Amino acid sequence: MPKGVSSAARRTGDAGTVGSTDGRSLIRFDHVSKSFPGADALKDVTVEIPKGRVVGLLGPNGSGKSTFLKLIAGLHRPTRGEVFVAGEPPGRRTKELVAYLPEVDHIYPWMTVERSLNFLSAFYKDWDGAKAERLLDFFKLPRRHKVGKLSKGMRGKLRLTAVLARSAPVVLLDEPLSGIDPPSRVSIVDALVREFDAGEQTIIISTHEVLETESLFDSLIFLHQGRIALQGDVDTLRQRYGASVQDLFKEVIQ
Repeated sequence: MPKGVSSAARRTGDAGTVGSTDGRSLIRFDHVSKSFPGADALKDVTVEIPKGRVVGLLGPNGSGKSTFLKLIAGLHRPTRGEVFVAGEPPGRRTKELVAYLPEVDHIYPWMTVERSLNFLSAFYKDWDGAKAERLLDFFKLPRRHKVGKLSKGMRGKLRLTAVLARSAPVVLLDEPLSGIDPPSRVSIVDALVREFDAGEQTIIISTHEVLETESLFDSLIFLHQGRIALQGDVDTLRQRYGASVQDLFKEVIQ
Protein backbone atom coordinates (compact mmCIF):
# COMPACT_ATOMS: atom_id res chain seq x y z
CA MET A 1 0.00 0.00 0.00
CA PRO A 2 1.40 3.46 -0.85
CA LYS A 3 2.71 5.37 2.17
CA GLY A 4 0.41 8.35 1.55
CA VAL A 5 -2.71 6.25 1.80
CA SER A 6 -1.40 4.11 4.64
CA SER A 7 -0.45 6.98 6.95
CA ALA A 8 -3.58 9.00 6.23
CA ALA A 9 -5.76 5.96 6.84
CA ARG A 10 -4.90 6.16 10.51
CA ARG A 11 -6.43 9.65 10.59
CA THR A 12 -9.35 9.22 8.20
CA GLY A 13 -11.35 6.68 10.21
CA ASP A 14 -12.22 9.20 12.95
CA ALA A 15 -11.36 6.70 15.69
CA GLY A 16 -13.06 3.88 13.84
CA THR A 17 -16.24 5.71 12.89
CA VAL A 18 -17.73 5.53 9.39
CA GLY A 19 -19.96 8.59 9.05
CA SER A 20 -21.38 10.61 11.91
CA THR A 21 -22.98 8.45 14.59
CA ASP A 22 -24.01 11.16 17.08
CA GLY A 23 -23.57 8.45 19.70
CA ARG A 24 -26.09 6.18 17.96
CA SER A 25 -24.07 3.51 16.17
CA LEU A 26 -26.21 0.77 14.66
CA ILE A 27 -23.26 -1.60 14.18
CA ARG A 28 -20.07 -1.62 16.23
CA PHE A 29 -16.90 -3.70 16.04
CA ASP A 30 -14.61 -3.33 19.07
CA HIS A 31 -11.12 -4.74 18.42
CA VAL A 32 -12.55 -7.75 16.61
CA SER A 33 -10.40 -10.59 15.35
CA LYS A 34 -11.65 -13.79 13.74
CA SER A 35 -9.41 -16.79 13.22
CA PHE A 36 -9.95 -20.08 11.44
CA PRO A 37 -7.59 -23.07 11.47
CA GLY A 38 -4.49 -21.88 9.66
CA ALA A 39 -5.78 -18.39 8.85
CA ASP A 40 -6.65 -15.05 10.46
CA ALA A 41 -9.64 -13.67 8.56
CA LEU A 42 -9.96 -10.40 10.52
CA LYS A 43 -7.36 -8.70 12.70
CA ASP A 44 -8.18 -6.10 15.37
CA VAL A 45 -11.05 -4.43 13.49
CA THR A 46 -12.68 -1.43 15.18
CA VAL A 47 -15.45 0.48 13.41
CA GLU A 48 -18.84 2.08 14.07
CA ILE A 49 -21.60 2.35 11.46
CA PRO A 50 -24.69 4.53 12.04
CA LYS A 51 -28.20 4.18 10.67
CA GLY A 52 -29.02 5.57 7.25
CA ARG A 53 -25.79 4.79 5.39
CA VAL A 54 -24.88 2.81 2.30
CA VAL A 55 -21.45 1.43 3.14
CA GLY A 56 -19.06 -0.04 0.63
CA LEU A 57 -17.03 -2.88 2.13
CA LEU A 58 -14.22 -3.05 -0.39
CA GLY A 59 -11.29 -5.36 -0.77
CA PRO A 60 -9.85 -8.16 -2.89
CA ASN A 61 -10.92 -11.77 -2.53
CA GLY A 62 -9.73 -13.18 0.78
CA SER A 63 -9.52 -9.81 2.54
CA GLY A 64 -12.15 -10.69 5.16
CA LYS A 65 -15.28 -9.12 3.67
CA SER A 66 -17.53 -12.18 3.95
CA THR A 67 -16.33 -12.85 7.50
CA PHE A 68 -17.14 -9.23 8.44
CA LEU A 69 -20.72 -9.65 7.20
CA LYS A 70 -21.18 -13.07 8.79
CA LEU A 71 -20.16 -11.65 12.16
CA ILE A 72 -22.91 -9.03 11.87
CA ALA A 73 -25.42 -11.68 10.78
CA GLY A 74 -24.51 -13.87 13.75
CA LEU A 75 -23.20 -16.71 11.58
CA HIS A 76 -19.71 -16.41 13.09
CA ARG A 77 -18.58 -15.39 16.54
CA PRO A 78 -15.45 -13.29 17.05
CA THR A 79 -12.31 -15.00 18.30
CA ARG A 80 -11.44 -11.80 20.16
CA GLY A 81 -13.27 -8.51 20.66
CA GLU A 82 -16.98 -7.76 20.48
CA VAL A 83 -19.59 -7.09 17.78
CA PHE A 84 -22.83 -5.23 18.49
CA VAL A 85 -25.97 -4.74 16.38
CA ALA A 86 -28.32 -2.13 17.87
CA GLY A 87 -26.44 -2.52 21.14
CA GLU A 88 -26.79 -6.31 21.29
CA PRO A 89 -24.36 -9.12 20.40
CA PRO A 90 -25.52 -10.79 17.17
CA GLY A 91 -27.81 -13.71 17.91
CA ARG A 92 -31.46 -14.56 18.38
CA ARG A 93 -32.32 -11.05 19.63
CA THR A 94 -30.84 -9.38 16.53
CA LYS A 95 -31.89 -11.95 13.91
CA GLU A 96 -34.96 -9.99 12.83
CA LEU A 97 -32.89 -6.81 12.44
CA VAL A 98 -30.64 -8.22 9.72
CA ALA A 99 -31.40 -9.20 6.11
CA TYR A 100 -28.44 -11.07 4.65
CA LEU A 101 -27.62 -11.96 1.05
CA PRO A 102 -24.81 -14.54 1.10
CA GLU A 103 -22.42 -14.96 -1.79
CA VAL A 104 -23.65 -18.56 -2.23
CA ASP A 105 -27.03 -19.09 -3.92
CA HIS A 106 -29.57 -20.06 -1.24
CA ILE A 107 -32.85 -20.43 -3.18
CA TYR A 108 -34.18 -23.90 -4.07
CA PRO A 109 -33.76 -24.51 -7.83
CA TRP A 110 -36.86 -26.73 -8.15
CA MET A 111 -39.25 -23.98 -6.99
CA THR A 112 -40.81 -21.44 -9.31
CA VAL A 113 -39.88 -17.80 -8.83
CA GLU A 114 -43.25 -17.00 -7.30
CA ARG A 115 -43.28 -20.03 -5.01
CA SER A 116 -39.75 -19.38 -3.77
CA LEU A 117 -40.71 -15.89 -2.61
CA ASN A 118 -43.92 -17.16 -1.01
CA PHE A 119 -41.85 -19.79 0.78
CA LEU A 120 -39.33 -17.26 2.07
CA SER A 121 -42.03 -14.80 3.15
CA ALA A 122 -43.24 -17.27 5.79
CA PHE A 123 -39.97 -16.93 7.70
CA TYR A 124 -39.95 -13.15 8.14
CA LYS A 125 -42.39 -10.95 10.03
CA ASP A 126 -41.05 -7.88 8.21
CA TRP A 127 -41.74 -9.27 4.71
CA ASP A 128 -43.32 -6.61 2.48
CA GLY A 129 -45.38 -8.40 -0.18
CA ALA A 130 -46.05 -5.20 -2.11
CA LYS A 131 -42.33 -4.47 -2.33
CA ALA A 132 -41.65 -8.03 -3.51
CA GLU A 133 -44.24 -7.62 -6.27
CA ARG A 134 -42.76 -4.27 -7.24
CA LEU A 135 -39.29 -5.77 -7.51
CA LEU A 136 -40.56 -8.73 -9.54
CA ASP A 137 -42.05 -6.28 -12.02
CA PHE A 138 -38.98 -4.02 -12.02
CA PHE A 139 -36.63 -6.93 -12.72
CA LYS A 140 -39.08 -8.53 -15.18
CA LEU A 141 -38.71 -11.87 -13.39
CA PRO A 142 -40.87 -14.67 -14.87
CA ARG A 143 -43.05 -15.78 -11.97
CA ARG A 144 -43.79 -19.29 -13.25
CA HIS A 145 -40.25 -20.20 -14.30
CA LYS A 146 -38.28 -22.59 -12.13
CA VAL A 147 -35.34 -20.99 -10.36
CA GLY A 148 -32.94 -23.61 -11.73
CA LYS A 149 -33.83 -22.59 -15.30
CA LEU A 150 -33.05 -18.90 -14.78
CA SER A 151 -29.88 -17.27 -16.07
CA LYS A 152 -27.29 -16.27 -13.49
CA GLY A 153 -28.31 -12.63 -13.90
CA MET A 154 -31.97 -13.46 -13.27
CA ARG A 155 -31.08 -15.59 -10.24
CA GLY A 156 -29.08 -12.68 -8.88
CA LYS A 157 -32.10 -10.42 -9.25
CA LEU A 158 -34.33 -12.97 -7.53
CA ARG A 159 -31.92 -13.32 -4.61
CA LEU A 160 -31.79 -9.55 -4.23
CA THR A 161 -35.59 -9.38 -4.34
CA ALA A 162 -35.74 -11.88 -1.47
CA VAL A 163 -33.54 -9.63 0.67
CA LEU A 164 -34.94 -6.22 -0.28
CA ALA A 165 -38.52 -7.41 0.27
CA ARG A 166 -37.77 -7.34 3.98
CA SER A 167 -37.97 -4.14 6.04
CA ALA A 168 -34.92 -4.98 8.15
CA PRO A 169 -32.86 -2.03 9.42
CA VAL A 170 -29.60 -3.78 8.45
CA VAL A 171 -29.14 -5.16 4.92
CA LEU A 172 -25.98 -7.13 4.15
CA LEU A 173 -25.12 -7.89 0.52
CA ASP A 174 -22.13 -10.15 -0.10
CA GLU A 175 -20.79 -9.67 -3.64
CA PRO A 176 -24.24 -9.06 -5.19
CA LEU A 177 -22.72 -8.42 -8.64
CA SER A 178 -20.34 -11.37 -8.74
CA GLY A 179 -20.65 -13.25 -12.04
CA ILE A 180 -23.61 -11.12 -13.16
CA ASP A 181 -23.84 -9.84 -16.75
CA PRO A 182 -23.43 -6.06 -17.26
CA PRO A 183 -27.11 -5.27 -18.06
CA SER A 184 -28.23 -7.13 -14.93
CA ARG A 185 -25.65 -5.26 -12.87
CA VAL A 186 -27.15 -1.96 -13.96
CA SER A 187 -30.67 -3.00 -12.98
CA ILE A 188 -29.47 -4.35 -9.61
CA VAL A 189 -27.78 -1.04 -8.80
CA ASP A 190 -30.92 0.82 -9.91
CA ALA A 191 -33.04 -1.33 -7.59
CA LEU A 192 -30.78 -0.57 -4.64
CA VAL A 193 -31.15 3.15 -5.30
CA ARG A 194 -34.95 2.87 -5.61
CA GLU A 195 -35.57 0.71 -2.55
CA PHE A 196 -33.12 2.10 0.01
CA ASP A 197 -34.95 3.66 2.96
CA ALA A 198 -32.43 6.29 4.08
CA GLY A 199 -34.29 7.07 7.28
CA GLU A 200 -34.54 3.51 8.52
CA GLN A 201 -31.91 1.30 6.91
CA THR A 202 -28.19 0.77 6.65
CA ILE A 203 -26.91 -1.28 3.71
CA ILE A 204 -23.43 -2.80 3.69
CA ILE A 205 -22.30 -4.03 0.27
CA SER A 206 -19.17 -6.14 0.05
CA THR A 207 -17.67 -6.03 -3.41
CA HIS A 208 -14.57 -5.76 -5.52
CA GLU A 209 -16.70 -4.54 -8.45
CA VAL A 210 -16.06 -0.91 -7.54
CA LEU A 211 -16.77 0.82 -10.84
CA GLU A 212 -20.44 -0.21 -10.97
CA THR A 213 -21.18 0.46 -7.29
CA GLU A 214 -19.16 3.60 -6.50
CA SER A 215 -22.16 5.92 -6.96
CA LEU A 216 -24.14 4.06 -4.27
CA PHE A 217 -21.82 4.60 -1.33
CA ASP A 218 -21.98 7.19 1.44
CA SER A 219 -19.09 5.62 3.35
CA LEU A 220 -16.28 3.17 2.69
CA ILE A 221 -14.37 0.50 4.57
CA PHE A 222 -11.34 -0.88 2.75
CA LEU A 223 -10.17 -4.28 4.00
CA HIS A 224 -6.72 -5.60 3.15
CA GLN A 225 -5.35 -8.85 4.57
CA GLY A 226 -7.96 -8.84 7.33
CA ARG A 227 -7.31 -5.31 8.55
CA ILE A 228 -9.04 -1.99 7.90
CA ALA A 229 -6.64 -0.19 5.57
CA LEU A 230 -8.81 2.90 5.06
CA GLN A 231 -12.24 4.10 6.11
CA GLY A 232 -14.39 7.22 6.08
CA ASP A 233 -17.05 9.17 4.22
CA VAL A 234 -16.78 9.01 0.43
CA ASP A 235 -16.64 12.79 -0.03
CA THR A 236 -13.98 13.16 2.67
CA LEU A 237 -11.79 10.48 1.12
CA ARG A 238 -12.16 11.90 -2.38
CA GLN A 239 -11.22 15.39 -1.22
CA ARG A 240 -8.32 14.22 0.93
CA TYR A 241 -6.67 12.09 -1.73
CA GLY A 242 -7.96 13.77 -4.89
CA ALA A 243 -8.90 10.34 -6.21
CA SER A 244 -11.97 8.34 -7.16
CA VAL A 245 -13.08 5.34 -5.14
CA GLN A 246 -11.82 3.11 -7.95
CA ASP A 247 -8.36 4.69 -7.78
CA LEU A 248 -8.26 4.42 -3.98
CA PHE A 249 -9.23 0.77 -4.25
CA LYS A 250 -6.35 0.11 -6.65
CA GLU A 251 -3.88 1.79 -4.30
CA VAL A 252 -5.10 0.07 -1.15
CA ILE A 253 -4.85 -3.46 -2.57
CA GLN A 254 -1.35 -3.00 -3.98
